[in-house]
Amino acid sequence: MIELVDIHKNFGNQKVLNGVSLKIEKGQTFALIGGSGKGKSVLLKHIIGLLKPDKGKILIEQQDISRLRGKKLKQLKERFGIVFQGGALFDSLDVFENTAFPLEEKTKLNSSQIRDKVLKELANVGLEGDENKYPAQISGGMRKRVALARCLVMNPEIILFDEPTTGLDPMTMKSIHKLIRTLQKERHLTALIVSHEIPEIFNIVDQVAMLYNGEIITVGTPEEIKTSNNKIIREFICRDFG
Repeated sequence: MIELVDIHKNFGNQKVLNGVSLKIEKGQTFALIGGSGKGKSVLLKHIIGLLKPDKGKILIEQQDISRLRGKKLKQLKERFGIVFQGGALFDSLDVFENTAFPLEEKTKLNSSQIRDKVLKELANVGLEGDENKYPAQISGGMRKRVALARCLVMNPEIILFDEPTTGLDPMTMKSIHKLIRTLQKERHLTALIVSHEIPEIFNIVDQVAMLYNGEIITVGTPEEIKTSNNKIIREFICRDFG
């Protein structure tokens, strides 16, 4: 589904990505881990076509998104959904309006069709009856659920999550992780999750990759990562495992 081939990216004199190669199979839930400010979010922006690499290929089912233009690029981007770290909700819109926003902007559905679709997705993420509340009136966990519902209304095949549980308490974090995994399995989505929530994120993903100094230094199952003898990996995860 997604293949990165020797991706390089510099910002001025700062090298952020230094030959990143990675393959994510269709239907997998994949975690990308690594230190703060090391390029994980930059990598997500490359995958969805918001940034172009200085060198390398980003293949989405064999189409290089970095080289597409116009209608073909638009069509490929429509297969993606993204859930941003802070949720990126509009404070002036209620839960229903936030969720309906992409449907109103990008589709020709009528108001009745939009309402049915929005209420269905809000129910799917556990927000039935909360559609008239504003972001300031709901919890951090609920805001994450709204952001997920807004993503799902567009029926994406691939969802990218940028720190989807940052700032949440442990119980709420686990409930969001469980929701992500449940929806991914039900809809056969391909999901890439950037996360610092270690070891919790290992419970819901199939594969883990670690980004270090602009390179992917390991890819494996959660168990393989947890038992790795690589010194860099051990030092990174020992904060949580002791």
